[in-house]
Amino acid sequence: MCAIAGEIRPNGGITGDRAHEVQAVLKRRGPDQNGIYLSDRAVLIHTRLCVVDIENGRQPMSCMYDGKRYVIVYNGELYNTTEIRSELIERGCEFRGHSDTEVVLNAFAVYGSECVCRFNGIFAFAIWDEKAGRLFIARDRIGVKPFFYTVSDGSFIFASEIKGILAATGKQPEIDAQGVMEIMLTGPGRTPGYGVFRGIDELKPAHCGFYDESGLRLHEYWKLEDREHTENFGQTVEHVRFLVTDAIRRQLISDVPIGTFLSGGLDSSIISSVASREMEERGEKLKTFTVSYKNNDRYFKTSKFQPNSDSDFIGQMVEYLGCESHIVEIDTPELVSALFNAVEARDLPGMADVDSSLLLFCREIKKQVTVALSGECADEIFGGYPWYRDPTVRGVKGFPWAQSTAYRAEFIRREFTTEIDPNEYIQEKYKETVRQTSKLNNLSPLESRMKEMVNLNHHWFMQTLLDRKDRMSMYNGLEVRVPFCDWRIAEYLYSVPWEFKDYRSYEKGLLREAMKDYLPDKILWRKKSPYPKTHNPSYLAAVTRLLDEMIWDSSAPIWQIVRRDKAAGLINAPNISQPWYGQLMTTPQTIAYLLQVNYWLKKYRIRIV
Repeated sequence: MCAIAGEIRPNGGITGDRAHEVQAVLKRRGPDQNGIYLSDRAVLIHTRLCVVDIENGRQPMSCMYDGKRYVIVYNGELYNTTEIRSELIERGCEFRGHSDTEVVLNAFAVYGSECVCRFNGIFAFAIWDEKAGRLFIARDRIGVKPFFYTVSDGSFIFASEIKGILAATGKQPEIDAQGVMEIMLTGPGRTPGYGVFRGIDELKPAHCGFYDESGLRLHEYWKLEDREHTENFGQTVEHVRFLVTDAIRRQLISDVPIGTFLSGGLDSSIISSVASREMEERGEKLKTFTVSYKNNDRYFKTSKFQPNSDSDFIGQMVEYLGCESHIVEIDTPELVSALFNAVEARDLPGMADVDSSLLLFCREIKKQVTVALSGECADEIFGGYPWYRDPTVRGVKGFPWAQSTAYRAEFIRREFTTEIDPNEYIQEKYKETVRQTSKLNNLSPLESRMKEMVNLNHHWFMQTLLDRKDRMSMYNGLEVRVPFCDWRIAEYLYSVPWEFKDYRSYEKGLLREAMKDYLPDKILWRKKSPYPKTHNPSYLAAVTRLLDEMIWDSSAPIWQIVRRDKAAGLINAPNISQPWYGQLMTTPQTIAYLLQVNYWLKKYRIRIV
């Protein structure tokens, strides 16, 4: 994985005087190699984390085809490299090495913009056509790899992270009323394609396009579409089994050490089990990594969303796999401190300690491996979340993980809620996403609603988790792959009937049945449990102390957008009060989120306009 950035000015005048500064702020994503391509009309910037073909995969990379020179900066991993390379060789292409970057570059030279339809992988890249004076940009179907951009003053500037664009422009960052609403109403999520900072956008997943003297032209090359499902349940089980195992095996390709996340839950255990068998055939032992919190066993309490502790199951899975297990224990002081590093990693306030714990976890994993596989997005695709299964929740017209708009709006200063009505802001985004849901005619009310739920999760909640996983891992120079985000799985499962997914009235029942030969029964039928977080009361005490300090600081920038009296009310609020963002963010995380907002405004010197 890597960082990419660049600037295109069709009328010329590129100097590249900020290129090294941009490269420096993105260095954590690519600590191993770096490079710059510079011409009068384009500068392309790259920092590389070496994973495949260390010597021949250097970037920016160029190739000649049909008398034209193309130059690429690429961030990602292609999982069908071998197949595409074989096709390109038949078309007369020659390769210097075995990197996927070279395959992507030559595929564009041969197939043009249609190349993205052939790719199975996670990616964001830009290719400069020197002769045409035109830049092609693209992002993977699911949106695993990021791509931000701004168009201003006759230039197109892009980067893997917002900090790269800020460094390239040198301008003081700004947010307006809409940005405030994003932070306070949708945060830590974001409206698809919106960068929160004024003038900065994100290339949406499954989008590509060109920028030249005529401007920016984008189009969507893939989306979830409902189709008639003709396979019976048994055939569906076999199909799912193939797709999941094939995705995991393809993503084990690496020239550097590789491991897996292991929580003892269904998704990470499936990935670890398939990976363990595959690596055993190579004569290698799988390394697994587990996050834990100091004294969590002492303070853990069961709840509707977290019925049992992961520690009860991790040992069983480690014994079953015979793997090399690594447990990373995190204590409260470092968890609180890392809240602010997590903001710098994301360039935005995030999921509070859910972010900071992952950042610390990835830091320790990187000491052992450079690549790790993780179980994100199985719940979105297979219907594992509580809001899929609870009729009272899924029946509400709104984002099921954030039915807290009225509560959130209470924190916003009135001058912003007067300009933009909070409920209308959220409801319109919800309705627009529902309107875009692909559905066959004559579906039952339940089946119709489930299609809407998948689409809502795909475009919103899943993107928040993918943002988190990319930024927290790449901040540590760790590449994390997400096999359940294979677009073939998402596309196929979208049309599978809910009664199949709900096999035995169990969350992700279809996935469990498909992968039953890979897991012991206690893991296979374990009730879903979310990403582990600390239950230590010292965490709530620590963030509350920081909140109290912030409340007494009248110069704190957060008071430009947040009501101080409402923030103060959190000090004595019970831990089980209104969730901010689903079960992952209750009172401790809401407090921590406000701390992150204040740090973000101050650190990035954001002007509110």
